[in-house]
Amino acid sequence: MSFQEYLKYLTKRLVEYLDTPAAERKRRKEEPREAWSTRWFGAIPMSIRLLRRK
Repeated sequence: MSFQEYLKYLTKRLVEYLDTPAAERKRRKEEPREAWSTRWFGAIPMSIRLLRRK
């Protein structure tokens, strides 16, 4: 990816962010996020936790 493409990408993301109403941004921020272990490793940590409980 060239610098120009990256700059276009960043500009696009910034414009999308600024076009989004403040209430919508706040609502998105308050939504619960998935756990970091699930985010990084998928369903493996969840399956291990389920196996431990049994």
